Amino acid sequence: MTRKVKTQVKILLGVVVLAIVLIVAWHFGLNPGALIEAGLLAMTPLALAAIGECINEKAGVVNIGLEGILLITAVAGVYGAELAGNGYVGLLVGMIVGALIGFLFGLASVYGRADQIVAGIGINVFAVGFVPYVIMALWAFPGIHIPPKEVLVPLISTPLMRISAITILTIILGILLHYMLHRTPLGLRIKAAGEMPMALDVAGVRVDYVRIFTATLGGALTGLGGAFMPLAWFGGIVKEISAGRGFIALACVVSSGLEPLLALAFAFLFGFAEGLAYTVAVTPGVKEAVPYHLVLMIPYIVTLLVVTIFIGGRRFPRAMATPYVREE
Repeated sequence: MTRKVKTQVKILLGVVVLAIVLIVAWHFGLNPGALIEAGLLAMTPLALAAIGECINEKAGVVNIGLEGILLITAVAGVYGAELAGNGYVGLLVGMIVGALIGFLFGLASVYGRADQIVAGIGINVFAVGFVPYVIMALWAFPGIHIPPKEVLVPLISTPLMRISAITILTIILGILLHYMLHRTPLGLRIKAAGEMPMALDVAGVRVDYVRIFTATLGGALTGLGGAFMPLAWFGGIVKEISAGRGFIALACVVSSGLEPLLALAFAFLFGFAEGLAYTVAVTPGVKEAVPYHLVLMIPYIVTLLVVTIFIGGRRFPRAMATPYVREE
């Protein structure tokens, strides 16, 4: 059985499992529409972080600081939305702050030749201390803040469910980035920067510029996902708002083999698992029958299972996480 056929079989099995879950949910009185709605909302920040990081790692740069970027940009997004009185401005602020973090990470990785894994861990550790401090400094309340309703980004109502415009944008971005990566000269340069940076340099393309661009793009998309959580999903911010989603996004990245469309699919799978956990936890009659803490473990159990199944045989760029030193 070829690798392509194996992938198709795994995807088919995933679709079958999803269909079975929806049927079981309907049997136990869970609303499939509400389940999909919750899954799409949970998918959005995961997918934004994952597809951005796929492009970043294709160019040879590894940023495991997605968790920290989600945390920092969640706070920045809420603060920007309250200053401007507009939730969409808050999303833009989160995106800009994420891009700035990604840009600085790119500079440190490319020119400073910093260890990318250590630098990513540094972002995560910094965010854990920085976010509670900022929440207290800005809003004088420890660990939590609820912004005014008028600055929240509303969901779009449809006959089947509600959906966020940012979720639709995320799906479109996943398709466009997949096309860009495999059908455009820019995509070829990005892949060359991760596979054969010396050949790209000989061809007259600056490897450092390509890598800094992808690091900035990955940070911007992750920042949009961070601002999305308090402004378009939860309606408020707590100091642990990311709740491991940055690491789940990394699981989407490695499971997909750095392919944006596959990362989008895995993000939906993980988001659906989280939506299922949330729906079960609040549904009368079901939440009493299933232990609450076991339900909350569903997204993380699914993450471990998916990574275990799909990580085998994945091939990553040869120059990934390796600084390129240009010969003068």
